[in-house]
Amino acid sequence: MPRGSKDKYTAEQKRKAEHIEESYEDRGTPKGEAEARAWATVNKQSGGGEKGGGSGKATTASAKAQAKSDSGKRAAQTRSGHDRNSKSSLESQSKSSLMTEARSRDISGRSKMTKAELIKALRTK
Repeated sequence: MPRGSKDKYTAEQKRKAEHIEESYEDRGTPKGEAEARAWATVNKQSGGGEKGGGSGKATTASAKAQAKSDSGKRAAQTRSGHDRNSKSSLESQSKSSLMTEARSRDISGRSKMTKAELIKALRTK
């Protein structure tokens, strides 16, 4: 027999458990075991009773869109701190990023260059 109160379950979960229980009983499973299996199935499918949580504030689609836009603007501000070819910009990039940039500018010998050599080559070309 299942333990605990079922008060925290939604009406849909209760109906689903009842339906599953009836199905087990129709196949000859004893009532107690059918009920236990039904609630185990409901718990597995939906994670148990109603879940509390969240801030209690409903987030509208426009609020989400505004938050996404604000996030993008903040990210763009951090990227636009210096010119792409400035000394600090090139030195802050990874070697693979510098290699990609050198490939796009068709700098020959790039595959054998060190990071410092890549930076120097990118500054001159």
